[in-house]
Amino acid sequence: MARVIPLLDQRLAASAFPGAGPGAGGGPLADRLARPLRDLRISVTDRCNFRCGYCMPKEVFGKSYPYLPHADLLSFEEIARLTRQFVALGVRKIRLTGGEPLLRKDIERLVEQLAALRTPEGEALDLTLTTNGALLRHKARLLRNAGLNRVTVSLDGLDDAVFRRMNDVDFPVAAVLDGIAAAREAGLGPVKVNMVVKRGVNDHEILPMARHFKDTGIALRFIEYMDVGSTNGWRMDEVLPSDEVLRRVGAELPLCPLAPAAPGETAARWAYADGGGEIGVISSVTHAFCGGCNRARLSTEGRLYLCLFASQGHDLRALLRGGADDATLAGAISGIWRQRADRYSELRGTPGLPAQRHVEMSYIGG
Repeated sequence: MARVIPLLDQRLAASAFPGAGPGAGGGPLADRLARPLRDLRISVTDRCNFRCGYCMPKEVFGKSYPYLPHADLLSFEEIARLTRQFVALGVRKIRLTGGEPLLRKDIERLVEQLAALRTPEGEALDLTLTTNGALLRHKARLLRNAGLNRVTVSLDGLDDAVFRRMNDVDFPVAAVLDGIAAAREAGLGPVKVNMVVKRGVNDHEILPMARHFKDTGIALRFIEYMDVGSTNGWRMDEVLPSDEVLRRVGAELPLCPLAPAAPGETAARWAYADGGGEIGVISSVTHAFCGGCNRARLSTEGRLYLCLFASQGHDLRALLRGGADDATLAGAISGIWRQRADRYSELRGTPGLPAQRHVEMSYIGG
């Protein structure tokens, strides 16, 4: 087995951001912990066609659940206008999320508008989308033609019975695999696959997933089960630490550590020693990476959240619909980011830490 380097050592190295100053005097925009704004995740819908227990458990998100009315959602034009301000402030990567973003009607029109944006230096953005893959076969070519660069597909196991049980709507794994194939055919690559690992539920699928995607050019990411929101019944004893994931994979398929692909990357990356590609582990619970977090999240109804585990957001829709000009919007975003000091994962479990109700993942995206 290849030697496993502690994830924390990688995280400390990855959290360095040369030149990320306090944001004063015309320097780069940074929060109170000197973290720059580089990544914007945009939720385009609070609806999903799956009922995964760790995100939208069926007993909570049933037929009578009060989803946001359409008039409350940001229009594509409003999203594009806000995104333009984020890009001017340093954002270089955009990820569309949900709920399930492919449920948003004509989502390719939004992709087209975002793909037309440019950085102050005239460069295109890294435009990506995370999906459960159920509708990907029908949408992949449209998304690529509209300007989407890449997709990440959520897939929590290859065993059909396990997968149907986890998505809780009896959706077959073969259809998601077909969606992944369609994304590759359309040129939406490199494709990434995210697997949320729950101890005793699907952790026996770790090695089958690794074997399946090895040598395919698809990067598999194992995600620790997180305490996002307040409806998923999260328990620490259901978290399988990423170090254990690496031990299981590395015992059969030796691994070598890789450097982060970009500052603030959430996944610690590992290459197969025989050159068969890579895997990654996202370890928000056991190896917090708050120190390098450069992500902001825009909710479906235009609230800006500064952490996946936040309890409150900042209302940008009111500014948009109240007639604010671009300078006012940019100033509001900048002021909010400069005051950011969120680091929930680092503080999780601290004695005396006040309990807070976290925003649901289905509302804000992952």
